[in-house]
Amino acid sequence: QVQLEESGGGLVQAGGSLRLSCAASGRTFSNYAMGWFRQAPGKEREFVATIDWSGSTYYADSVKGRFTISRDNAKNTVYLQINNLKPEDTAVYYCAASRRAHVGAQLGYIVSSYDYWGQGTQVTVSS
Repeated sequence: QVQLEESGGGLVQAGGSLRLSCAASGRTFSNYAMGWFRQAPGKEREFVATIDWSGSTYYADSVKGRFTISRDNAKNTVYLQINNLKPEDTAVYYCAASRRAHVGAQLGYIVSSYDYWGQGTQVTVSS
């Protein structure tokens, strides 16, 4: 069983930056592919980014160039650096873990590819 806890959300002005963190329990964190999704009010959960066990990353087209996913296996933590925030980035951001070591472009954007989810952290961007 893996437990995930997100932090780092908040209220920021457009153009600002945030770094979200996701702390994971469990001794096999390094074997899991990790992902970030977001969900805006009234919308479906949307893929943002994924990172596999080796550090390979894959991003949604809508966030490329502004979002960076990274992981620190020694700290059992995955991060999402968000730059140049836009009002349309407003959402609850969720961290997810997959028992697969690699999900990549073929599976990474699919909600069901992930086995464990955090409770989410709210990001609100004001214009």
